[in-house]
Order: sequence, then structure tokens, then C-alpha cells
Amino acid sequence: MSEPIDAEPIKIRDRLHRGAREACRSALGLLYPPTCIACQAATGEPYTLCAACWSGMRFIERPYCERLGTPFAVDLGQPLLSPAAIADPPVFQRARAVAEYDGTASLLVHRLKYNDRLELARALGGMMTRAGAELLVDADVIVPVPLHRWRLWWRRFNQAMALAKTVSVDSKVPCDPFLLARVKRTRRQVGLTKAQRQENLQGAFRVPVEAKARLQGKRVLLVDDVLTTGSTANAASRALLRGGAASVDVLAFARVVKEL
Repeated sequence: MSEPIDAEPIKIRDRLHRGAREACRSALGLLYPPTCIACQAATGEPYTLCAACWSGMRFIERPYCERLGTPFAVDLGQPLLSPAAIADPPVFQRARAVAEYDGTASLLVHRLKYNDRLELARALGGMMTRAGAELLVDADVIVPVPLHRWRLWWRRFNQAMALAKTVSVDSKVPCDPFLLARVKRTRRQVGLTKAQRQENLQGAFRVPVEAKARLQGKRVLLVDDVLTTGSTANAASRALLRGGAASVDVLAFARVVKEL
């Protein structure tokens, strides 16, 4: 069957539009050449790291604990659990992160979180999509770790939400930020021990009544910027499971490997 008579003009118009977009991108590249998202050195592509900053990332790859996602020093050739996961199993099923929280990774998180560098969420979220591929295959919905309304007002945005949106777009898994609410204004976690963090987060999260029907039986991927002791992830996961979720996995950009 032949194409409609007006199909050829439409194809020509589409090619012209694509050519115009490419020309605009090229012009912008000349005026504002792409730079490293960490150190601002010149790069070949936007939203990437230069070679030096890339080498400063301690990426987390197998072998690692299948529950906590913490790396092992030696590859024993089979999936294993770490002593920490066996002695104190987390509430969530699995956790994964892109890199250890030091060097370049900690710099990027700090800039996203405190310097209003929202454009970093695109690059960091893309790395998270790749690192969490096995979790995303099983996920029904993505939920960012929420901020309390007063902290959100002070900070102006939720970095976990920014990352979750990118992961959702990249993976095509829907994101629902209203399935979990932070109802308790907790003090900052920095400097607290694991026990203090757990106490600080008691009753901090809740699934809103109007969200319970949407959550029922869903496999949730909980997204945050950093995993430290896992106290926040455990508290949020517990609330989601009590609210009706079938399971919870956790995906972060960085994680602290040595327990504080």
C-alpha cells in the first residue's frame, strides 16, 4: 500500500526540525563547551566526568553482599551475604549503590544537596539506573525518601526526588512521591551513631491513608542519595511494608562502606 500523498512533505519537515535541533546543540556546544560535573574541566560530552574525576570514583561492583550491597575484598565465586547482613538483617530486601561515599562521589552528593546543582541529578540518576538495573526489573514503583515539610521549605528541593525522577524516566518505572510521607521532624543524622539514628527515626515515616490503595502489593524501589548506616532506609522500608507494599529494595548514588 502506497504512502499518503502528503507523507513526503511531513518527512522533509521532520528532517528539517531534527537538523535545526542538531545545529542549535552544536552552536551551544561552541558557546558553552561541556565540562566535568565535578571539576569543570573540559569533556567531550555534557553531564559526564573527566578522566581524573572518574578515577576518583570507587565504583561498587560484584562481588558484594547480596542484601546490603557492600563490596567484598575477595571474589569467592558465588553470591554471599556479609556478616553484617546475617547478624542484623535489614528491613529492605536488597540495597545497591553506584559508588563508595568518598572522593568524587561525596563531592557530587554535597553539590547536589547543598549547592542547588539540580542539573547533577541527570548524571547521577543515570549512573543509578545502570547500577540498579536488577532492582528496576523487579520494581513496580519508585518512591523517593521524603523530606519533612519544614526541611523541604528550607532546602527548597528534595535531592532524592530529583534522582528518582531521572531513574524513572530512564527505566520507564513510574515514580510516586506521595506513597510515603515524613511526618516527624527529626534532627540531622550527621554525627549520630547507628543506635542514635534508629531512635531519631522512630515514627518518622508513614504511608498516607489516601495512598494505601495505590501501594497495596507493590514492589517498591526506594531511592535516596546516600546510604550510611541504613537507618533511614530501614525506617522508610518498615513504613512502606506496614502500609501494604509487597517488598522494598533500596537504590542510592553512594554508600558508606565502613560503618560509622
